[in-house]
Amino acid sequence: MEIQAANEKNAWESFIDFIASELEEARRARDEVAEMIERSQVELTRLTQRNANINAHLQQLHAQFDAVPRSDIRTVYDSALDAQRRLLVMRSQVEKLQSDQAHLEKYIQLLEKVQGFVGEGASAGGRQGRDGGMAMLEKLIDAQEAERQKLSRQMHDGPAQDLSNFIVQAEIVARLFDLDPLKAREELENLKNAAMATFQKVRLFIAGLRPMMLDDLGLFITVQRYGETFSSETGAEVNVITRGAQQRFAPFAEVMIFRAIQELMNNAYRHNQDALRKINIEVFLEVGDQFIRVVVRDDGKGFDPRQLQESGGLGLRLIRERVEMLGGSVDIDTAPGQGCRVTLQIPLNNITL
Repeated sequence: MEIQAANEKNAWESFIDFIASELEEARRARDEVAEMIERSQVELTRLTQRNANINAHLQQLHAQFDAVPRSDIRTVYDSALDAQRRLLVMRSQVEKLQSDQAHLEKYIQLLEKVQGFVGEGASAGGRQGRDGGMAMLEKLIDAQEAERQKLSRQMHDGPAQDLSNFIVQAEIVARLFDLDPLKAREELENLKNAAMATFQKVRLFIAGLRPMMLDDLGLFITVQRYGETFSSETGAEVNVITRGAQQRFAPFAEVMIFRAIQELMNNAYRHNQDALRKINIEVFLEVGDQFIRVVVRDDGKGFDPRQLQESGGLGLRLIRERVEMLGGSVDIDTAPGQGCRVTLQIPLNNITL
C-alpha cells in the first residue's frame, strides 16, 4: 500500500510538472509567433506595394500592347505572377500565424484552468483530485489530436489538391508562351482566377478555424453571421435565435460553444444532404441567471440514439466531454424520421469573465 501511494504521489507530481512545462512552452511559442507576425506584416506591406507598382505597369503595357516586344511582355507578366504568388503566400502566412496565435492563446487559457484545478486537487491531497486531473489531461490530449486529424484531412482534400493543380497549369502556360501567346494569356487568366478562388477558400478555411469576429464582437453576433454564411453556402435554412443578455464570456468558453454549434450544424447538414427537401436548422442561445443554454435542432431524418453509442460519435463525444469539463450537461433527443435536437447547458459561474 505504501509503494502504491508513493507511485500515485509521483505520478501526481509528474502531472503537475507536465502542466507547468506545457504552459511555459505554450507561452514561449506564443511570444515567438507574435514576433513572426510583426516581421511578416512588414514584408506583407512591402509586397503589397510591389504588387501595386507592377499592376500599374501592366495597365500601361495593356494600353501599348501591340507596340511592346513580346519578350518585354513576358518579363512583365512573369514579374506580375511572381508578385501575386509571393503576396498570396505572405497573406496566407500572416493569417495562419494569427490563427496559430489565437489557438495558442486558447491552449494557454485551458492550461491555466487545468493548473488551477490541479492546485485545488493538490491542496485537497485527495485521490479524487489526482484522478480528475489525469482524466482532464487525457481529454485535452484527445481533443487536440482530433482537431489535428480533422485539419489534416481538410487541408489534404482542399488547398493541397488545388496547389497540385496550379503546378500543372503553370507548366502548361510556360510551354504555350512560345507556341501560342494568345492561348497562353487565356490559360494564365484561368490560372489567376483559380488561384483567387483557392485563396478565398483558404480564407474561409482559416475563418472557420478561428473567426476573427469572435474575439472582436463576441459569441452571439459570430453565431448569427456564421448562420447566414452557412445558409448561403449550403442552401440549408438556418434560423438563429438569441434570448437574454448578450454578454461576453471567457474566450475559451466562447470558442468551445462556437465550435460545438459549428459541429452540430455541419452534422445536421452532412447527414441530410440526400434529403429531397431543404433542411431546416434552428440555433437557440439563451442566457439565464445561472446557465447558458444552447439548442441546435434540425428537421432531418434523425437517427437511433443507440447508433451513436455504438459508433462512438467522435464529434458529439468531444462536445459532451468539453461541456462536462465546464460542469455542464448535454442532452440528445432524436429518433428515426423525427429530426435531432441537441441541448447544451453550462453554468455561468464557470465561464464568465
